[in-house]
Amino acid sequence: MTPALEPLRRIAAYAVATDGEGRVLLVRASAKSGTPGVWSLPGGAVDHGEDPNHTVVRETAAETGLSVAVSGLRDVLADMRSLPHRGVTIHTDRLIYSVSVRGGNLIDRVGHSTDLARWYTLEEAEQLKLRPFAAAALGLSAASADLRPDSAPDFPSFYAYEGPDGLHRAQRFAAYAIATDPYENLLLTRISPGYPGEGCWHLPGGGTDYGEQPGTALIRELVEETGQAGRLIELLGVASHRDAASLGPEGYPIDWHGVRAFYRVVVDQPTEVTIHDVGGSTSEARWMPLRDVAALGADQLTEVTADALRAAKLI
Repeated sequence: MTPALEPLRRIAAYAVATDGEGRVLLVRASAKSGTPGVWSLPGGAVDHGEDPNHTVVRETAAETGLSVAVSGLRDVLADMRSLPHRGVTIHTDRLIYSVSVRGGNLIDRVGHSTDLARWYTLEEAEQLKLRPFAAAALGLSAASADLRPDSAPDFPSFYAYEGPDGLHRAQRFAAYAIATDPYENLLLTRISPGYPGEGCWHLPGGGTDYGEQPGTALIRELVEETGQAGRLIELLGVASHRDAASLGPEGYPIDWHGVRAFYRVVVDQPTEVTIHDVGGSTSEARWMPLRDVAALGADQLTEVTADALRAAKLI
């Protein structure tokens, strides 16, 4: 049994870089980290308001000395690990990107959470102690396992904290669906009055629970929010938006940073839409013909919805 630890959440972004020989770039955790001697992908925490694409470039340069360019999104996954020596359990939503190296030279670092950066073949990497998420991203078996809590702690998907300037800040990871039926309809929800974006059409979905994988959370949210049972088809992308003074039902402005993964989902047997969370952030939900979706104006859609529809080539 692990002891009771303070729960934390964070969002992080990582790079999968390969060279001309097919080797992958890895970094080693130093004695200052929670997993000394364990190898991982270069990357780290997404700062408040930072686009995860920029996180990958910044963190890779800091940890390896290499300048990289993001070429695509590979995967989004989540995990929990306990760090008893720090008194915390951390849930991390991890965005995995493919990158290409533009320049620079490998460096070794002193006094940081990572100390080495090296190129390894996949066969060599298989023999290393790898963080489980890094092994999964590379299609390898993990030679080491993170210490996991016995159960997921009770922790909200949305938490605003007051900064030194008196303004509250919140960073939230969520998953949303481009959900279609066999009849060329798209499932949309409308945001309730009193919530940021009120009156705009939005995608079904929402914040993931502590310890929950994004895809699992999305299928759960789809049922809870609209009563529809869907099949997850593919990850389409990630949107990052910041609203520095968002006013909602809390009654005070929040500097809000949302990182949202959006997926293509198919509902094979659509049913009458039912909103279970009456009085919440969703005032209406409906199946809308795709031709009507394409005719919606920019002021009728939330930012993440417009981003996702463009990625799906529906507008």
